[in-house]
Amino acid sequence: METQADEIVPGIYRLSTYLPDIAPPAGFTFNQFLIVADEPLLYHCGPRSLFPLVSAAVASILPVERLRWISFGHIEADECGAMNLWLSAAPHAQVVYSPLGCDVSVNDLADRPPRPLADGEVLDLGGKRVRLIATPHVPHGWEAQALYEEVTGTLFCGDLFSHVGNGAPLVEEDIVPAAMAAEDLFAATSLGPQTAPTLRRLAELSPAVLALMHGSSFRGDGAGALQRLADRYQQRLAGLSG
Repeated sequence: METQADEIVPGIYRLSTYLPDIAPPAGFTFNQFLIVADEPLLYHCGPRSLFPLVSAAVASILPVERLRWISFGHIEADECGAMNLWLSAAPHAQVVYSPLGCDVSVNDLADRPPRPLADGEVLDLGGKRVRLIATPHVPHGWEAQALYEEVTGTLFCGDLFSHVGNGAPLVEEDIVPAAMAAEDLFAATSLGPQTAPTLRRLAELSPAVLALMHGSSFRGDGAGALQRLADRYQQRLAGLSG
């Protein structure tokens, strides 16, 4: 098992670990993203068991102790299990998260106080800029959130569009069918009346790249992909209510 590092857009690296025993026979990837900037940011911490592999991948790009910011999509082991290991390895790092997420969980879980960032607020990393977007219960978790990097047009989607397999780091093909197949397999999305509207709000960003935690990242019409995903979930919700 190894963690592969690939630069998917200038200054943003996908750190991917393939676990063939999850969702066999296709397997499943666990991805983190490193934003290289004056104040580097790691999005997704990974589970504690993968910290040695992922930290070695980060170290191949920049010294781990240079990390300044850490964030993730929601509170779950593969999102933030290794959070305190990263905080220990990077003494100047700080978790950046929504005020709700800080109040509900991160203030207690993190070994150092987090930096709250309001919905729509931008954090200037120096060469890169990330905007926090609160997405409660989408795909799951009251404190769910996404980050949008404004310079490259990269939307860090967390578990949205998750799909199985060990595909290329970055693809330009339609990822919605694979995402819905994974939804049939895992039933991971908290389907509700705000699911589709939240996805359509993300589509308004018109992202050029969708950085996925599980599966290949996507380059192309991000708004179109988000709208199609919203359509599919809206159809499913209508079928349940019907």
